[in-house]
Amino acid sequence: MAGDSPVDLRSDTVTRPTPGIREAMARAEVGDDVFGEDPTVNALQERAAGILGKEAALFVPSGTMANLLAVVSQTQPGDTVILHADSHPFNYESGGLGKVAGVMTKTLGGSQGILDPDEVASAVVLSDDHHFSHTTLVSIENTTNRGGGAGYPIEIIESIGRVATSNGIQLHCDGARLFNAVVATGIPARDYVAPCNTVSCCFSKGLGAPVGSVLAGSRETIRRAHRYRKMLGGGMRQAGVIAAAALYALEHHIERLAEDHRRAQAFRTALEGTSPFTFPMDSPTNIVYLDVPDAYALIGEVASRGVFALPVSPTRIRAVFHLDVDDQGLARAIDAFSAAAKAAE
Repeated sequence: MAGDSPVDLRSDTVTRPTPGIREAMARAEVGDDVFGEDPTVNALQERAAGILGKEAALFVPSGTMANLLAVVSQTQPGDTVILHADSHPFNYESGGLGKVAGVMTKTLGGSQGILDPDEVASAVVLSDDHHFSHTTLVSIENTTNRGGGAGYPIEIIESIGRVATSNGIQLHCDGARLFNAVVATGIPARDYVAPCNTVSCCFSKGLGAPVGSVLAGSRETIRRAHRYRKMLGGGMRQAGVIAAAALYALEHHIERLAEDHRRAQAFRTALEGTSPFTFPMDSPTNIVYLDVPDAYALIGEVASRGVFALPVSPTRIRAVFHLDVDDQGLARAIDAFSAAAKAAE
């Protein structure tokens, strides 16, 4: 990172392709993926399915599409999906669950975006009474965006999986930042999502690829998802150019997520006890939330010092660490927030 370049903490989606990713993209062998003939896409799908322990996987343009495909492939219009009230599909995916999938949503609470298995069990509706919508899918998010990057304890996923299995319903994991949870816990991805029928993963967040996500599951579910991907306009042609970036990210950028977690903790530690900052939740991975009296004013002060973060409410700021933020960027971020705090006194 150049010393005078902005330090962008708004999201881990702002990462720019590394030289290794650019080289992999330039050298990618390509074909027509709609015909199933792009060798790089096929290699990525096979590799992702293996890492996630699923029979098959499908490369798609975005995490939003991956989550939507998981729902439309495993439900019918009029069904009910259970998910956390703070979950990404419920809050930030433009109402696709209702508009496109045609499903009802039952939202539950839970600390830092994590569902309680007992509450999930109580919320399932399978009554023969025709007045009621049947529950057919539960969706979890790992790590949780609005939960400060919290990872699901594997025991909770296993418990929710048992609830789903015993009721004959499906379990989906929105794993946009799954590998942050993997690195933080040391639990292999395939074990972490073993109770889930489907799992989505994003390559364009902490892994640093410029675009793309994957949906993994059974061969039959992915076969259905393939059709719906085409229906939604997600059929891509010589997509190996971007699949190569995702493959490179899988091979080279997972372990380094620990550096993002370290810097997030260092950032938080440096500001803890400093007025006006308070921290409303834990920051176990790469996301830090800060509460302040006036988020927009403080963000303006921070931006004037070349550091960007995201105001998510009038009193709350999110800072996300990623591969474009090195130790020099961390130091600049700490200095900018500290100086903004003094200016606000």
